[in-house]
Amino acid sequence: MKIGFTGSRGGLSPDQTYKIVEVLSNCNPSEVHHGDCVGADEQFHNICRDLNIPIIIHPPTNESKRAFCEGESLQKAKFSYLKRNQNIVDCCDLLIACPETSTEKLRSGTWSTIRYARKNYKENLLLAKQ
Repeated sequence: MKIGFTGSRGGLSPDQTYKIVEVLSNCNPSEVHHGDCVGADEQFHNICRDLNIPIIIHPPTNESKRAFCEGESLQKAKFSYLKRNQNIVDCCDLLIACPETSTEKLRSGTWSTIRYARKNYKENLLLAKQ
């Protein structure tokens, strides 16, 4: 199983972190994909490294909020945030999404990615901050 990830720059809550570790440990993914931004992507990356899961990074063209995570198995070409997020969804079987709120927001990259996954009938796990 290939897992994609999207989350907020505000980072993960302890509850989100616990649930991500639980999901990754139970489904034994063949690889994970994330967008290499500060906050949740960076934390997800470190969790996956600790679990020895192969990591595919989809970096943004705008590097101002990039985490520059290290230790990935592969780094894809740079794209705009929107196209990069769509590429992550297109590459995965399951999208783990960790938005700041459980209420959908416009003008949110995380929520835009969730909407794209739903529109394309991708399985998604929504882990909003409590």
